Amino acid sequence: MNEQQFFEALKEKGIELSEKQMAQFKKYFELLVEWNEKMNLTAITDLDGVYLKHFYDSISASFYFDFSKVITVCDVGAGAGFPSIPIKICFPHLHVTIVDSLNKRITFLNHLSDELQLENMHFVHARAEEFAQNAKYREQFDVVTARAVARLSVLSELCVPLAKQGGYFVALKAAAGAEELKDAEKALVTLGVTLKEEFSFQLPVEESDRVLYIFDKIKGTPKKYPRKPGVPNKSPIQ
Repeated sequence: MNEQQFFEALKEKGIELSEKQMAQFKKYFELLVEWNEKMNLTAITDLDGVYLKHFYDSISASFYFDFSKVITVCDVGAGAGFPSIPIKICFPHLHVTIVDSLNKRITFLNHLSDELQLENMHFVHARAEEFAQNAKYREQFDVVTARAVARLSVLSELCVPLAKQGGYFVALKAAAGAEELKDAEKALVTLGVTLKEEFSFQLPVEESDRVLYIFDKIKGTPKKYPRKPGVPNKSPIQ
């Protein structure tokens, strides 16, 4: 998917980008490739791959969840900024907080944000488990999202505590989503969310399977979650 195909594909979905937004995506691609030579941000560096598998794939969440109706977004383990920065470019009003455990990625994201002139961006170097126990962030966000960080039973423990009651947890998943959802049933109930909607679709061109889960935060998360760093991954809530 080249730049023009990317812009036209978004237009078909009702997202018409301005010249400034198009330039931001071009600059994002250039900086991603440039910094990737110094640090391992992504295995995908060709233009068509980045525009399809990173930019378009990230924004696909907005085809099913209306980001125009929320303000605060937290992206857990965003790595090189996916999915939240492509979404932020398309929906500039969003206030985005990204937490990542690797400081060098935070350095890249700060530089990227400055170069793209993005406003209302906040980057935090922390383990997700500790971040979600911080009263400054816990249950403070309209939407918490993540892509390709961990299986759903683990991911929910890292993300759900950050969503405010009445907010949402939006998980972007690949083909194994249905199996992960089944394994995560107990965790989701325990943490205070219920499945609102799920959408299955294919990424264009390569036709790979994707699943998007939208969970409603219906009650407060018990204070003991998330547990200490590493524990959710070793022993998911059963």
